[in-house]
Amino acid sequence: MKQLLLAGILLASNVFAQDWPQLLGPQRDGTYPGPLAKWRDAGPRSVWKTTIGSGWSAPVAAGERVIIFYREGNEEIIRCHNSATGKVLWKHAYVTQFRDRFGMNDGPRSTPAIDGEKVFAMGAGGHITALNLQDGRLLWKRHAANEFQAGLGFFGIGCSPLVHNGRVLLNIGGANDAGIIALNTGNGQLAWKTSNDETSYSSPIIATLAGKERALFFTRAGLEIVDPANGREFFKFAWRPKINASVNAATPLIHDDHVFISTSYDKGGALISFKGAAKPKPLWAKDGVMSNQYATSVLRDGYLYGFHGRADIGGCELRCVELKTAKVKWRFPGLRAGTVTLAGKELIILTDRGEILRGPASPETFVPTARAQLMGATVRAYPALANGKLYARNDKQLICVSLTGPGPRE
Repeated sequence: MKQLLLAGILLASNVFAQDWPQLLGPQRDGTYPGPLAKWRDAGPRSVWKTTIGSGWSAPVAAGERVIIFYREGNEEIIRCHNSATGKVLWKHAYVTQFRDRFGMNDGPRSTPAIDGEKVFAMGAGGHITALNLQDGRLLWKRHAANEFQAGLGFFGIGCSPLVHNGRVLLNIGGANDAGIIALNTGNGQLAWKTSNDETSYSSPIIATLAGKERALFFTRAGLEIVDPANGREFFKFAWRPKINASVNAATPLIHDDHVFISTSYDKGGALISFKGAAKPKPLWAKDGVMSNQYATSVLRDGYLYGFHGRADIGGCELRCVELKTAKVKWRFPGLRAGTVTLAGKELIILTDRGEILRGPASPETFVPTARAQLMGATVRAYPALANGKLYARNDKQLICVSLTGPGPRE
C-alpha cells in the first residue's frame, strides 16, 4: 500500500512538474499534461494576485519564476514574480512611444520567452530585450523598427520570440530581406535574415517535416518555412485575407507531417501535407470550417478544438473539427471569444469576459463539467499552465490559481 501511495505521489509530481516558458507552452501547441483536480463551484483556488498595466502579452513561467510584460504610462515593463507567493523579484522598464492606430490599449502584444537563465521580449514598438532571469539585468537590446525598418502593422509588433539552438527567431516585417530575423541569444547580433513578408501576430514554431528540422512562420502573406540554421527558404504558401484591415494571428499546428494554418476575415483554414509527396500540397483550404481570428486551436487525436469566427463582428463559437476531412463535429456558441488550452484529456476555455470553463476534449460533443468567473474583462492573453498552477491576466491584474486541489477562492 505504501508503495502504491508513493507511486501515486511521484506520478502526480511528475504530471505537474512542467514549465510554461513561452507562448502556448513548451512545444508551442497549447498543451499541458494534466490531469487537473476538480474545482469547487467558485472555481479554482486563488493562490495570489497582483496589479499590472495594459497589454495582451501572456504570462510565462519556469521553475519558481513567473514573467509578465505590460505597460504603465510611457513605459513597457518586464516584471518577475515568485511563483509561490507572487512577490516581485525584479522589474525592467524602458520608455516607449508606441500608440495603437485603432485606439486600443497600447501595451505589449508579444509574449516573452524564457530560455535557461535568459528572458527575451519584444515590445509593441519594436524594442527587443534580453534579460538575466535571476536578477533582471539587461544583457543586450535591439530595436526592430529603428534598425531593421520593421513595420508596426495595425496593432504594433506582436510576434512572440522563439528561442532555438542559440538563436531568437522573430517575424518583424523589416525591410531589405529582414521580414524574418534570427539573433544570437548571447549578444543579440544578427545571425541571419530572410523574407520580405510583412509582420503578423502569429508566432513561429520549430517542427520536423519530411525528416528535416524547420522553422514555420505564418507571416501576413502566408506560411513561410525556412531552415532555422541559416534562414534558407524551404516552402511558401500564400494565405492572406483579401481585405486590407486583417491580420494572421494563430500559430501553425503540426500533425503527422501536416501543417494547419488558420485566419479569419473570410479566408479560413488550410491543411498542407508534407507526407510522401515530392511537393507539399494542400489537402483542403477553405473558409467556414475553423477560422481562427487570434486564438490558436489545440489538437488532440486528429481533432481541432478552437474558436471559429470574428470576435469583433458577431462573435465566435467554439468548435471541434476533424483535421483530415475538415468536417465540423460540433459547435458550442455563446462564448464570443477566448483561448483554448488542452490539459490532459480536457479543454480549458478562458473567455474574453474572464470566464473559465473545462470539459472533455471529445469529438462527440462539448459539455462543460465546471465553469466559473475567474477574473474581469477584457482577457485577450493566453493563460500559462505551469507546475500545478494557472496564471492569467487582463489589463489590470495578473492572477495565480491552483490546478492541484479544490478550495475556496480568495
